[in-house]
Amino acid sequence: MLPLNVSVVTESATTTSTRAGTGAKGSPAPGPAADEGLARRLRALACTAPLHDLDARKANLAGEYSVYEMAELALAAIDQVTLQMDFDTGADHDQVVAKLLPRVAAQAPGRPAAEHERVARWVLENMINVGSVDRGFRAVYGTFGPDGVYVRRDYDFKLIEEVPGPGGSVYLRTTDEAVNVLVGALDTDVTSAQIAAEVKLEVLVSRGRLADAQLAAEQARYRTVQYAEALRRTLEATRRDVRAVDWLNAVPDMINEALDHVADRYRHENAILTNIRKARDEAASERGPDHKRRAAELVDIVKDCIRRHTQLQSRLLEAGPLFRAEQDRQAFAPPAARAGTDLYGQLLAPLLPLPLESATRVTDAFFARGAGLRTPGAVRLGDLTDLLLTPPAPREHLGAELPEPDLVATPDDSRFSEEQMEAATELLALPPDAPRRLSGLLAEARRRGDPDLPYLVALLAVHAASPPVGTAYRQGEEKLLFAVDDGTELDDPEFGGADLIVGTALLDAAGMAADRTEAA
Repeated sequence: MLPLNVSVVTESATTTSTRAGTGAKGSPAPGPAADEGLARRLRALACTAPLHDLDARKANLAGEYSVYEMAELALAAIDQVTLQMDFDTGADHDQVVAKLLPRVAAQAPGRPAAEHERVARWVLENMINVGSVDRGFRAVYGTFGPDGVYVRRDYDFKLIEEVPGPGGSVYLRTTDEAVNVLVGALDTDVTSAQIAAEVKLEVLVSRGRLADAQLAAEQARYRTVQYAEALRRTLEATRRDVRAVDWLNAVPDMINEALDHVADRYRHENAILTNIRKARDEAASERGPDHKRRAAELVDIVKDCIRRHTQLQSRLLEAGPLFRAEQDRQAFAPPAARAGTDLYGQLLAPLLPLPLESATRVTDAFFARGAGLRTPGAVRLGDLTDLLLTPPAPREHLGAELPEPDLVATPDDSRFSEEQMEAATELLALPPDAPRRLSGLLAEARRRGDPDLPYLVALLAVHAASPPVGTAYRQGEEKLLFAVDDGTELDDPEFGGADLIVGTALLDAAGMAADRTEAA
C-alpha cells in the first residue's frame, strides 16, 4: 500500500479550527470535536493526492518527461475506465491504454510512439497502484474525538481496481472515490446527487448553455455508474453469503426506491433528449457549428444514460430471483462426502502404546497432509536487503516468560449431580445376557427415593437407542449400552412412548487389537 502523507494539510486545517474555537482563557471550544465536515473534506482531498503525486514523481523516470501533464492523463484514465465499465464487466487494460495514446501524443507530438505508450501505461499502473501489496492507497488525517482530543486516523482507498473476469481475464473498474474525483464532489448520496445533476442538466439545456450542459450530463452519467456499482456489490455479497446482506428490510427497500428512481429518471431523460434534439435541429445560424456539435455530443451522452438506466432496471428485477436461488443453493448444499477424522480413536489411541520411533512416522505423515499448503512470501529487493542487514535479536534460552493465566471457575449448571450419574450408571450396568425393560428400570429408580433419577435413566436409555458403535469400537470400549424398540407401549405415569429393551453388548476386543496394529 502506497502511503500518501496529507498530515501537513490536516494539521494546518486542525490548527486553524482550534485557533478559531479558542476563547479568552485558551480552552478549545466544543465545535471542532463535532465537525464531521472537516474529516469528509480531508478524505476527499486525499483521493486527489495520487494524481498530484504523479507529477511529483515523473522526474524519477528515465528520460525527460516534464512535458507531460500526468495528473491530466490520470483523470483521463479514470474517465475511460468509468465509461467502459458495464454492470457485469469492466474495462480492458489495453483498450484504456489505446484510448489514452491520442491525449499523450497531443502533449508531446515530437516524441516517439513507444514513449507515448510507456507514459500511458505508467499512468494507468500508478492509478491501480501496482507496486503495493493490496493495490491501494493510504492517507493520514486527523480529527477530534468526543473528548476533544486530536486523533490521527488512516484512510485506505482505491481509485482503479482489478477484478477477475470469465476465462481468467482481468477487468478494470473504478471505485466510488474515483467517481467522486471525476465529478469534483464529496461522498454524497448517490440518489440525491443523480437527481440534482439531471435537474441542473435540464435547466442548462432549456437556457441553451450547451457547454455547461455537457459537463452536467457527464456528471449525471458518472452518478449512474456509481449507482449501478452499489447494486453490483450487493449482489456479489449475496452470492458469497446471503446472511451478509439484509434481504429482510434494507435491500428490498433499496430495490423499490431504485426502481422508482429509474422510472422517474427515464421519463426525465427522454424529455431532456427531446429538448436537446430540438436545440440541435433548430439552432440559429449565428451560433455556428460548435453549438450543433455540442448538442450532438449531449444527445449521445443522454442516450448512454438511458441505456445504463435500462440495464440497471433489468438487474433490479433479477435481484429477487437471484436471492432466492442463492438462498436455496447455500442452504441446501450437500454435505461433504468424506467423514471427518476421529483424532482420538484413529490417531491418538493407537499411537500412545507405540515407541517414539514408530509413532513419529505416522505423525509426520498426518501433519504433512493436515496442515495444508503454506503460501511463500513475495520477496522484494528492499525487504531482502533489510532482512540480510538486520542483526539477529538476542533471545532467551527458554523463551519469553509466560503470563500467569487468570482462571475463573466455571459454574456447574448441570441438572444432574455426580451422585445421580453414578446411581444411573449402576442401574444400567446390566449383564450381557440379561436385558431389561425400561419400565422396570424406571420403577427401580423411583424406589431409590430420588425424584430426578428416573428422568436421568430415561434420558440415557433414549440415547442408547442409537449407540455410537463405530466411535466406541475405535476408542477401545469393551461394552456398549443399547436400546431396542419391539413395539411394546410404555405404561408409566410420567413418561410415554415405547417400552424399550435396554441391554449391554460386548464389543470385539480381538478385532480392536488387530485394527490398532494395522493402523500403527
